[in-house]
Amino acid sequence: MHFISDELDDYVVQHSADEPELLQALTRETYQKILQPRMLSGHYQGRVLSMLSKLIRPKTILELGTFTGYSALCLAEGLQNDGVLHTIDINEELVGFQRKYFDQSKYGAQIHQHLGPALEIIPTLNTTFDLVFMDADKPNYINYFHQIIDKLNPGGVILSDNVLWSGKVIEAIDKNDASTKIVLEYNRLLKEDHRLETVLLPIRDGLTVSVKK
Repeated sequence: MHFISDELDDYVVQHSADEPELLQALTRETYQKILQPRMLSGHYQGRVLSMLSKLIRPKTILELGTFTGYSALCLAEGLQNDGVLHTIDINEELVGFQRKYFDQSKYGAQIHQHLGPALEIIPTLNTTFDLVFMDADKPNYINYFHQIIDKLNPGGVILSDNVLWSGKVIEAIDKNDASTKIVLEYNRLLKEDHRLETVLLPIRDGLTVSVKK
């Protein structure tokens, strides 16, 4: 969802960093072979994720929701030389696709894939994180938050995607729309939790940046 005109959006993209060739190839193959290719972060948001990661310079990254690996590769651009990125997804069919592109990048050895429900995997990760990217199933956003907050280092950052939920956050809520209700509650949680300082950015479908105090 775009909140500015297509013309302005094109101008913004044209005056931001170019999309790396490997990610262009990943995008093409995702659209050719994978269902719901719009789940990709895409060129502009990918460059935003890359820039934020480069500013944070994390040693450890946790990503919830790998899809075809686009956002993981963007986040990996900011990793320290000895840094590690853990990415979790439930779709077994995409593991090989992800690994193919991870290994074509210079970050392949630093990216560790985890297959299965994130709520089961997160407690098994014996590490803390400097950066977390939340982009998995919306009904579990709050559950994920409660699992990761104590694993987030002081000064660590949570990036939360789709927090505007196609504009539904300001519309009347259908009583059967559980996802919108959770997104609203999650946004409130990030704003009100005393451990965090949060700003919500109207980038694409909404991206929240939350820093642990």
